[in-house]
Amino acid sequence: MTWDDLRVDHAGGAVVKSRSPSYKGHRYPVEIISHCVRLYHRFPLSFREVEELMLERGVVVSYETVRRWCLKFAQTYAGALRRRQPRPGDKWHLDEVFIKINGERRYLWRAVDQDGTVLDILVQDRRDKAAARRFFRRLLKKTGAVPRVIVTDKLRSYGAAHREVMPSVEHRQSRYLNNRAENSHQPTRQREHAMKGFRSTGGAQRFLSAFSGISPHFRPRRHLMTAPDHRAEMAIRFAIWDQVTGVTSQPAAA
Repeated sequence: MTWDDLRVDHAGGAVVKSRSPSYKGHRYPVEIISHCVRLYHRFPLSFREVEELMLERGVVVSYETVRRWCLKFAQTYAGALRRRQPRPGDKWHLDEVFIKINGERRYLWRAVDQDGTVLDILVQDRRDKAAARRFFRRLLKKTGAVPRVIVTDKLRSYGAAHREVMPSVEHRQSRYLNNRAENSHQPTRQREHAMKGFRSTGGAQRFLSAFSGISPHFRPRRHLMTAPDHRAEMAIRFAIWDQVTGVTSQPAAA
């Protein structure tokens, strides 16, 4: 059984319903499941390290169980967090970096807006025109918005795909203007190193999609805040996490 929780749509101010995930059949409390998923996606930890941290707190749970929880719930949590974000800004920064999957080179495409909010990621085999076009179309469909300007490096694939998919959007190409997207790759690099690479393209896409939705939620722009403001902001974000995971929105017992 699932339950509804009410949230405020930041884009329009309307109160809408979002649905919490079902935990039917799980013998562990929701608090433990959501906490393990948060630990794994927020910090560069292995499943065994999460198991150890939970054991320190008196909770006996195997690393395999933590792995199954992450596979089952992380995407749902990330999607719920994304739906609570305000509409994306009108300036998008796009970039691609190579990652190793089972020893072979693949490319991670990423888009963020001018505030650093991750709009989407996509793991692909190539970085040619077809790959750029696929990423552009995915972005437009997923965000439901069209940017005023996109900023990329000088990879020719961007220009070719831009002319075909969104020719009316201003396109700025420079190796010096795209630090916003390049900086957004850093947490991913940390996780890639901690995980010793990825084993499959599908696995990398699933993990990085969830990771890009969960990790930034707990990474406010700390350098722009005072310590009290940061603590207050984190309290809000923890409360939102509890809501989307169902910790604070369960129905009363019958």
